[in-house]
Parts: sequence; structure tokens; C-alpha cells
Amino acid sequence: MYDQAIINGRIYQNHTWQYKNIYLDGEKIAHISHELLPAERIIDVKGFEVLPGMIDPHVHFELDLGWIKSVDTFETGSRAALYGGVTSIIDFLEPTDHPDALEKAYFERRKQAEASMIDYTFHATIKSPKCDLEDYVKKMKSLGMHTLKLFTTYSDSNRRTDDEAIYELLRLSKKYHFLVLAHIENDALITLEPSYTYKDLLKSRPSLAETSEALKLASFVKETGGYLYMVHLSSGFTLEALIQSYQDIIGTHLFLETCPQYLLFDASVWNQDQGYLYTFAPPLRTKEEQELLKKNIGSIQTIGTDHCAFMKKDKQKATLKEIPLGVGGIESSLSLMRALMGDEAIDKMSERVAMIQGLRQKGKLEIGYDADIIFVKPHLYLIGEPHATSDYSMYTGLEGYGEVITTMIRGQIVYHNHKVFPHTGRWIEGSDITF
Repeated sequence: MYDQAIINGRIYQNHTWQYKNIYLDGEKIAHISHELLPAERIIDVKGFEVLPGMIDPHVHFELDLGWIKSVDTFETGSRAALYGGVTSIIDFLEPTDHPDALEKAYFERRKQAEASMIDYTFHATIKSPKCDLEDYVKKMKSLGMHTLKLFTTYSDSNRRTDDEAIYELLRLSKKYHFLVLAHIENDALITLEPSYTYKDLLKSRPSLAETSEALKLASFVKETGGYLYMVHLSSGFTLEALIQSYQDIIGTHLFLETCPQYLLFDASVWNQDQGYLYTFAPPLRTKEEQELLKKNIGSIQTIGTDHCAFMKKDKQKATLKEIPLGVGGIESSLSLMRALMGDEAIDKMSERVAMIQGLRQKGKLEIGYDADIIFVKPHLYLIGEPHATSDYSMYTGLEGYGEVITTMIRGQIVYHNHKVFPHTGRWIEGSDITF
């Protein structure tokens, strides 16, 4: 007899919809079939869709910028995630420049993340390295992390990693089976004039900064045979240029992530009364670039939110330099993306994330996998007010498809009908990145 049976559901398995029953033993999926088998607990989900829990590969909870901190803690951010069917997140360590600092940052972040209600892991984050890069990589791997974030910009805060180090890290990624993540903007093309307001974001961080740097790093990938994941690709110009020049490595050595904000908004929103609320980096792009991004969405492997929330008062400032760049959105991402691109969004937010990021027991409804499962009411609805800390969401009032009714993590119902139940998330031990 199984512990639990989820019956009469329309389940999303192997990229298609099927009517099957799912049987759980403890925290794992034990059996999936058309048969009706005995179980101690029966959950009848007739009329609902049954999906794997979503994995957000790009969140910033408790991000300390030195002068301000993002407002969602691991507790409040993960609570909001439950409303949107997100059962696992990947956050980031504080940027460090040598192995000892990396280890310290890891244990500090692990302590913070103990408050998470959903499962979690981290990307190690490097800045302006002052060490043997191979030693840094070995330390990262010894701590159970297999992804390493770097910045090609932010030289003003000493976070930039130079080309020589990036090239070496890509070479090491092939040797040690890890994934290099990169915030890709050409630092030399970014201007930070004190007089700029949020309406000058495209002057401050032009598309060419992203496109030129993306092409350069793609060439490094080709030369080294390494593995690169471009976070928050914002411009359709960038995507089209990568397709034209590097189609042969996209999805095998070069992986591309975009975010809901770049697909749903363009720079014209800055002309609204509260245009300052739509501020993040890289910034929104022109309508033409947005349309190109949507047209070529098939070449994007994953969707991450870059959830980094602040309050309205933090955003309503006279100059751009006073505004913290970041927005929330973890709880509405799945339904918004399904309304935009249909079932393709599910794969980009679950199985593909797990495969690329080395989360071997997550992202699929499959025997032996963690029982991270969500029940979804298949209808169109309007996105409501957020359940996180921030007092606004860019997405309130937009149309979403597929309302999450129940979120289950490792066999335990943690959210149901707008009610959250106590639960402690767990550290996810990653695996070597192999493709």
C-alpha cells in the first residue's frame, strides 16, 4: 500500500498531458499509472492539472547592497513562492574573491536560508578574484555547489571579473563539470551620470552593452568548450545575434535565461505616473526588442524571475543612482508565462532548470523524484496583490493562466486554497553539470 495517491488528475509528464494516477511513498514519487491502487490517503484532483513544482533559478532574498537590502527574507520570499507553485529556488552567495571568503559566505547564507519554507540551493558568486581560480572552484565543489556566478560589469563596486579570469573559469568548467553563470553587460558602455533619472536607463545601460558582451563570451565558450549560462537576457537583439552566430552551441554549451518582465513590458512604461517602479538591471528594452525576444523564445532555455523586491518608497527617488534596481514576481511567474507561451513555460521553469542546474531529483513527475507537485485550476484569471513583503507588484491586474490551488513539497501539502502550512525547506545537494 502506498502512502498517498493523487488520482483523476490530468498530469504533465514527458512534455505532454496524460490522465494518470501518482503514488507516493514518503517524500518520493513511487509509481505512476492508469491503475487505481490502494493508498492510506487518497487525494482526488479531478478537474485540476497536476504539474511538477516549479524551480526558480534566479532569486535574491535578503540581498545586501551595502546601502539597502532587498525586502524579502527567505521566509517571506519562500512563502510567496508557494502561492505560485514554486517549490525550489536557487539564490546567490555574497560575492567573494578567494576560497576562504567563499566558505564563510556559504555558511552565512545557509544560516539565513534555514527560514525558507521551500527547498533551496545556491550559486557561488565570484568578484574581481584575487586567488588561484582552480582553488576557488575546488572549494565551491567541496561545499556542494556546481554553479558559479560572475559579473562582467559593476566595476564601480569591485564586482567585475575580467576577461582573462572568465576565459579561465570557462576552461575549468569543462574540467570540473560546473556551470558559469554571467551577468552580461559591457562595462565600458555603461554610463552612470549623477543627473540620470529612471527614464535614462536605456542611455545608462544600452542594449549594445548586453549584445556585444554576450557575443564575446559566446566566443569564449566556443574556444574553451566550457559551459555558460547567461542570466536575465533582456533584448531580442541579443538573442537574435546569438542565434545567428552561435546557434550550434545554444542549448549544449550556452544556456539562455530570460525573465517575465522582459517579455511582458517594454521601456514605454517609464512614461507612466509610477514608471519608477519598473526599474531593474538590465533594464526594459524597446517594443521592437521585446517582440524579437518573444518571436525567438524557443531558443531560451529557462525562465527565472530575478526576484529582488523593494518598497515603493525605495523606488520613488529623483535620480537613478538613488533607486535600488530590482523587482519582485516569484509568485506570479508561472501563470503569467503560461498565459503568454502555453505549455512551453512549464518546461522552461521546471525540467530544463533542473537539468541545466544539476538538480537531479527535481523538476519532473517521474518515479524516484521528489514529490514536489502542484495542483492547478486551468482557467484565466487576473493576478492579485502580492503575498510577499513589497507593497506592490508590476504584475497585479495582468492576466494569468492556471491558478495554483495546492503546492506539495516532498509529499507534504504546504499551501492549499490561500492558506500556508508550516514547513521547513531543505538544502538541495547539487550534482556535477553534465550534458
